[in-house]
Amino acid sequence: MRDFLKNVLATLTGLALFGVLSAGGMVMLLVAIALSGRDSGPKVEDKSVLTLNLDRGIADAPVSVNPGQVFQEALSGRTTRQPVSLRTAVDAIEAAAADKKIVGLLLEGNLPATTGYATLREVRQALDTFRDSGKPIYAYDVNWSERDYYLASVATDLAMNPAGVLEMNGLRSEMTFFAGALERFGVGVQVLQVGRYKSAVEPFTRQNNSPEARQQTEALLRDLWTEVITTASQHRDLSPTQIQAIADSGGLLMATEAKTTGLIDRVAYPDEVLADLKKLTDRKEDDKTFRSVGLGTYAQAVAAEKKRGDRIALVYLNGDIVGGTGSTGQIGSDRFVKLLRDLRLDKDIKAVVLRINSPGGSAVASDLIAREVTLMRKEKPVIASMGNIAASGGYYIAAQGSKVFASPNTVTGSIGVFGLVPNFQTLANRNGVTWDIIKTGRYADIETTSRPRTEAEMALLQRMAEQAYGTFLDTVASARPLSREQVNQVGQGRVWSGIAAKEVGLVDELGGLQAALKEAAAEAKLETWSVEEYPKRLSFGEQFLSDLQSRLPEDARSRTLLGDRLDALQSDLEIFELLDDPANLYMRLLFNLRIE
Repeated sequence: MRDFLKNVLATLTGLALFGVLSAGGMVMLLVAIALSGRDSGPKVEDKSVLTLNLDRGIADAPVSVNPGQVFQEALSGRTTRQPVSLRTAVDAIEAAAADKKIVGLLLEGNLPATTGYATLREVRQALDTFRDSGKPIYAYDVNWSERDYYLASVATDLAMNPAGVLEMNGLRSEMTFFAGALERFGVGVQVLQVGRYKSAVEPFTRQNNSPEARQQTEALLRDLWTEVITTASQHRDLSPTQIQAIADSGGLLMATEAKTTGLIDRVAYPDEVLADLKKLTDRKEDDKTFRSVGLGTYAQAVAAEKKRGDRIALVYLNGDIVGGTGSTGQIGSDRFVKLLRDLRLDKDIKAVVLRINSPGGSAVASDLIAREVTLMRKEKPVIASMGNIAASGGYYIAAQGSKVFASPNTVTGSIGVFGLVPNFQTLANRNGVTWDIIKTGRYADIETTSRPRTEAEMALLQRMAEQAYGTFLDTVASARPLSREQVNQVGQGRVWSGIAAKEVGLVDELGGLQAALKEAAAEAKLETWSVEEYPKRLSFGEQFLSDLQSRLPEDARSRTLLGDRLDALQSDLEIFELLDDPANLYMRLLFNLRIE
């Protein structure tokens, strides 16, 4: 019923748009929108500063234009810039380091919380390359969070507004638990769980973290935080221990305090930083601004100059793993099995890099995709590059690569299986709804949601979960230099940081996407190569028609505290839409693990 209503509303919206705008008006609108998303052309003047606005965010994979969002912004007069992709940012920064026309780099703005630390680490490494070229890096804004500071601390001139605040108080993970609400509303939940640390079901069965969940989350946060303060201290006259002391003493510093502690170089107003940038680019004092080129525009020039050669396919696997084709932001097994098969059979594709950012999902869907990776590995190099998160089903797929790369701050592991079995008997009975089942076999109604499962039914389902876990162990052991027992020891649903995963043998190398691409080229013995990204992004027109056929776009929420909370809660509740595995078994990380 819900999907039906969405389709009806989407169709009506499409008809209304075409009726109001007319055929000619629609064509002009589409052309205008398409042109507005492009730069007029890559024009780089001598003595220019490359600017990177962090407000846009940095997405691990390229982001397609959302037509619904474009229309909403056109009507509201509000514009949201698309995030820059990781490869775009890294390629542009590294090229600028060697470009004589570029004399410096400016970091400004504040990163959204959706930008992960593994992504930022690779951008940070590119900034290190730029700094090593001898060119200055300016970083300026009113406020800096830990996430912002992780990048900004590389600057040769790190400044903030006199009224600003620098946040350096540590990382946290705040879980949402629904057990009390489910009980109150009369929704029963029975769980299947294999693995001591497989705590993905806890939000539905508990009101706080179990000791095991707390233990693994604390260890994970320690690893991630250690990497953050170690990296942040590299170009500051501070040690990680000193930064930790700052965090423990309060961690919220006014600009002058940040300067006194050595976290920043100076306190300045925008006009003072602007004057320095004018001087750097040989502009006069009365000029409005300094010579600059935006990273997006500069990236176009870089892409145009890239050498062509043998082809390496870069496949982005982002989101929850589900059966069927899946939607935008999901890894649909049907869609990705076909894509990987096509790449395997394409003789012009010499190697494949799988860039995985997924907490896992359906056990069956994960296995189908992993099987295709195994087949591909027999014919050409397949390198797995784990991004911010590649856990459970995401790791299941990654483990099949001929070599597995992870960032030190990747969240991975979670080798385990769980099942969630809800029933609505109490809720229904309270409202006068009952069921009467007639069946021809003892277990014919084992999938019903009208009552709790019996002990015999739960025993049967638990046995299936244990078999799935055994398959998980065997699959990983067959692809990794580990025995089944060793995989079990580091499995049990335990979550690891990338650096810890390498220590226990789940990962081959610590490195980002660029390192994985170089490894793929080396294994394929390629001297020159070009990278082709998959899945192919839809054009604006294709995306527009696709949206009309699927559903109405959701309203874009402003980045406020309330909006962020509502988005997080909505994300948590959307979990139920992901429970589509035919066996009701899942290889997935904690449902709502967020690190802030």
